[in-house]
Amino acid sequence: MCELFAMSSKQSKSVNSYLKEFFDHSLNHPHGWGLACIDGQQVNIEKEPIQAIKSQYLKYRLLSPVKGHIVLSHIRYATIGNLEYQNCHPYTFKDRFQTQWTLIHNGTIFDCPVLNQYVHKQEGSTDSERILLYIIDQMNQQKKKPHAKECFQLLNEIIVNISRGNKLNLILTNGDIVFVHTNYANTLYYLIEDDSILFSTQPLTHDNWLPVPMTTLFAYRGHQLLYTGDNHHHEYFENHENMKYLYQAFSEL
Repeated sequence: MCELFAMSSKQSKSVNSYLKEFFDHSLNHPHGWGLACIDGQQVNIEKEPIQAIKSQYLKYRLLSPVKGHIVLSHIRYATIGNLEYQNCHPYTFKDRFQTQWTLIHNGTIFDCPVLNQYVHKQEGSTDSERILLYIIDQMNQQKKKPHAKECFQLLNEIIVNISRGNKLNLILTNGDIVFVHTNYANTLYYLIEDDSILFSTQPLTHDNWLPVPMTTLFAYRGHQLLYTGDNHHHEYFENHENMKYLYQAFSEL
């Protein structure tokens, strides 16, 4: 299972202390790391298909402030997709309205026909990239640039539709709002700190991190909750068939 980290803040701020702890978890997530620093539509992504704790680049990168109004980070434990740069998160694409969307995902899509059309369109081979391409297509089908509430309503519909039977922990942003979803118990937590909210697969400090409520999409601007989606009740549970699928996929990497 991959791990996710995100920060959304009213102010551009450094997250180095959290990232140091987060990247130390790559001992058990050796297949790549990635980082996105976001200020509005300016998105800077750095990533490598190597274990974070073995990356000389990342070692020296963390000596300088890693900051933004929004920061996303990911460490990969590969299940779908080879060990390549194109398969490292975060993913980022623009829709036709020139909105830059950036996504990190922890989970596996086991059965979702609407995503199959992107297998031959994507740059890499992960199901995570296909999720973002589908979201971009849905945004592109809107007659005009959707405002914040319309974006959320559309994303809520998408999450409800693709979450059934799939492990769907994801954090997505358009540079203004951060959208958060989990449907797998005890795999995403949050901490509100001053004017920021932090999200992580595992608590990164001794503070009172709380579990993100499951099976519901949430939207934040800074640390303020803007919207709450429908509780779709599509909680993910491990089962024999899914574990067999993951074993077969991993053995082919």
